[in-house]
Amino acid sequence: MHEIAQAFLLVYAGLFPIVNPVGNAPIFLALTCSHTERVRHDLARRIAVNGFVLLLASVFVGSHVLQFFGITIPVLRVAGGLVVAVFGWQLLRDGAPPASGSGEVGEDGPVDAFYPLTMPLTIGPGSIAVAVTLGAQRPRNIEGFGELGLLVAGAVAGLAAIAVTVFFCYRFADRMVRILGREGINVLVRLSAFILLCIGIQIIWSGYSALIGAPGR
Repeated sequence: MHEIAQAFLLVYAGLFPIVNPVGNAPIFLALTCSHTERVRHDLARRIAVNGFVLLLASVFVGSHVLQFFGITIPVLRVAGGLVVAVFGWQLLRDGAPPASGSGEVGEDGPVDAFYPLTMPLTIGPGSIAVAVTLGAQRPRNIEGFGELGLLVAGAVAGLAAIAVTVFFCYRFADRMVRILGREGINVLVRLSAFILLCIGIQIIWSGYSALIGAPGR
């Protein structure tokens, strides 16, 4: 049980701050405000499942895929940081999409749960880079398949906990509307978008610093 708990905490604590489902919930709500409540709940579930699959693949096979294509973690951070920064800038410039005036939201908005809701909003390159790093740095001196199984179970449980957290944060994001109102949500979306832009630039700088051998600041 100690191995399971250790792997669980390592994965969950390492990924939660950068996945940041609490901070991304207002952006999710703004991007899906043209949908009915039922569609938003379904999108939240699909995003959680997509995110779990992406992180699972990143932890267990991500380092091998990057090695196969000759891609390093710093290059992944630079390229992915550009995607996050551009997405954050678009949200910062445009703000929250206009809501339906009738109060009855339709089903004609985008319903693609993968882009941009799963990636890069929820599971961005920073999350993938952290997951790949966690997978690449797993212990090598494992004694037997029993200990390996415990570590794998703990890591999968940590990823599942991240997915459940994302689902509940997105599932109940509409409660913020009743508390903050339309203007408050627009302000919160722009603040979250600015933070997202800063995260993207920080990811780019971290990758660039590693490439040139300069210490990150």
